[in-house]
Amino acid sequence: MSDIKDDVLIYDGLVRLIRVCHQAACDGGWWTDLQTGQPLLRNKGEMLCLIHSEISEAMEGARKNCMDDHLPHRNMEEVELADALIRIFDYAAGHDLDVAGAFVEKLAYNANRADHKPENRAKDDGKKF
Repeated sequence: MSDIKDDVLIYDGLVRLIRVCHQAACDGGWWTDLQTGQPLLRNKGEMLCLIHSEISEAMEGARKNCMDDHLPHRNMEEVELADALIRIFDYAAGHDLDVAGAFVEKLAYNANRADHKPENRAKDDGKKF
């Protein structure tokens, strides 16, 4: 279990990553109408499906144990998971969501959940995955 100092480090690190990913997307024109230069309000459903597509690609990489096409020295599974994180962080910043705060709180919550304890998971009716 982390202490308050660890929580602050985790939070600050995530906030920085979220900002970097969102800025990269803005710099790439993903939050701007390319014809008019006006800001776009991105469709949440579309963006969530794009996040899901990265997870599906990671599954395919894991299933086939493939190397990545764009980073051939890396396993496809890890690259697609990185893509999912980039998309999640961009989504969070673009829609003004405090994912960093929720992440820290959720880690703390999960650390104390009875259904996440090994002895409870080992029971017949315990969580298996």
